[in-house]
Amino acid sequence: MTLFLAIAAYTIAMTLANLSVATFGPSVTAINAFVLIGLDLALRDWLHVRLKVWQMGSLIAFTGALTYVLNPAAGQIAVASAVAFTAAALIDWGTFVRLKGTWLMRANGSNVAGAAVDSVIFPTIAFGALMPQIVIAQFVAKVLGGSVWAWLLNRFMPEQQSTMDSMAAGKSLGTD
Repeated sequence: MTLFLAIAAYTIAMTLANLSVATFGPSVTAINAFVLIGLDLALRDWLHVRLKVWQMGSLIAFTGALTYVLNPAAGQIAVASAVAFTAAALIDWGTFVRLKGTWLMRANGSNVAGAAVDSVIFPTIAFGALMPQIVIAQFVAKVLGGSVWAWLLNRFMPEQQSTMDSMAAGKSLGTD
């Protein structure tokens, strides 16, 4: 997967997740969490070793803005998404760079931390209340979905794994 394709997949998945929540409400969040946010978590770790902090932040902001442009009524969802994805990305990144092992091990470990943050922040801002059942369902679905997507990225891109593992060992997510 090229960098362009990963960025496009990330943008499309996040925008679809936001728009579906704006359309269907909290009931769709567990499905989104497994399929689309799980993909976000895995791609975020894939992108960590390729993008600088400001680039990842710009990508997150862009998906929130795109959600709003496509559906202005989804404004609160776009804000919730941008805030939650930013907080989760920072926690995920901080965890990812501190963990040892292969990219897959580090991605799955950091996904747990990122999923926890995202699962609390997003529904609380998006729906205006702390919803424990939604938080728990999202967390479980994000961790499971993130694991599946990370495994798929790892499995179907073996030619890139040695590069990713060496980059992840000490050079992930530049600070320029």
